Amino acid sequence: MRGTAESDLFAVKAGVEKRHGLVGFKFGGYWPGNATSGLPPHSSNTVLLDPHTGYPRALLSGRIVNLYRTAAADAVAVDCLARKNASVLGVIGGGHQAEYEIRAIAHVRELALIKVFTRSRERGEWITRQLRDLGIDIRLTDAEGAVRGSDIVVTATPSKAPIVRSDWVSDGTHISAMGADTQGKQELFTDLVARSRLFADDVQQSIAIGEFQHAHRRNDIASAAICPIGNVTRGVALGRTSDADTTIFDSSGIAIQDLAIAAAIFERATALGHATRIDF
Repeated sequence: MRGTAESDLFAVKAGVEKRHGLVGFKFGGYWPGNATSGLPPHSSNTVLLDPHTGYPRALLSGRIVNLYRTAAADAVAVDCLARKNASVLGVIGGGHQAEYEIRAIAHVRELALIKVFTRSRERGEWITRQLRDLGIDIRLTDAEGAVRGSDIVVTATPSKAPIVRSDWVSDGTHISAMGADTQGKQELFTDLVARSRLFADDVQQSIAIGEFQHAHRRNDIASAAICPIGNVTRGVALGRTSDADTTIFDSSGIAIQDLAIAAAIFERATALGHATRIDF
């Protein structure tokens, strides 16, 4: 949904997970004009409901949590799909999400080199400073340089035009496309998608608002060609089958991720006495 300005975006994601009694929703949006007020453009909040009554149980700010949640989902996918000896990471994007993506991937692969493309030199220098504690060689480059020769590629941008070309990507590369989460967004050229093995957190959402929406609309891929990443983590579907596979994970984010991390934080905050009770 659109906000008061044409560039503003607003969405709600709801979910239920019966085993752990998780019921609730996340609401939030992207207000690019916030920069003029010194506010972050992204904002989100998660509401947990009591599974027995449906009444509100907790309200949690999701702005920082969302960075961790998204990066953690990517790290799971990278661990399942990237080659075990992958050591070169290419990143398209230099925002806060890109920083968290890099940190998460560094937990599941031993990285020797990180190549970053950003729209401005200033942003590139910022992310380099932010990641100095990793002790990994970080180089700023153009988009093609970030992709070529990389074992893992992460795209984390709000782009509405494809950036990563098929001929930049070598066989055996894993790509995590993290930016497309609304209709019209796109980071990968569709011929790259069509030649790769495809995975997503939610297949129907991926072809509706995620990275695979464009290739699906052009009939370059069928929804049956996209494997839910959960099937790989549960061992009921294969991830990478050889070192020559080019794999793509499309993450547009699902509610159960938000509910799970919110419930964990709420439980910990309650145990530490940090939760504030409000009469409803």
